Amino acid sequence: MSAYVIVDIEVTDPAGYEEYKKLAPAAVQLYGGRYIARGGRNETLEGGWHTNRLVILEFESIEKAKAWLDSPEYAPARALRHKYARTNMVVVEGA
Repeated sequence: MSAYVIVDIEVTDPAGYEEYKKLAPAAVQLYGGRYIARGGRNETLEGGWHTNRLVILEFESIEKAKAWLDSPEYAPARALRHKYARTNMVVVEGA
């Protein structure tokens, strides 16, 4: 069953974050993931959730998404994300 990683990213250093954006896609692809949305325009339709930069990734399963997140290939990009942004991340199974 497909799984979707949803990330709300508050970029604290835009110049530094550009380095993350260069590194991340290769690791996503290596683990079979693909970008569904990547920082495009978004707006709140209901409730009090006010997102920043929203990213949605699709993987073949939750296990594959978790393997990507914890992988040695993604580790350098992940360290940059932690350095240059604050994030909230969830994974959800598709219907």
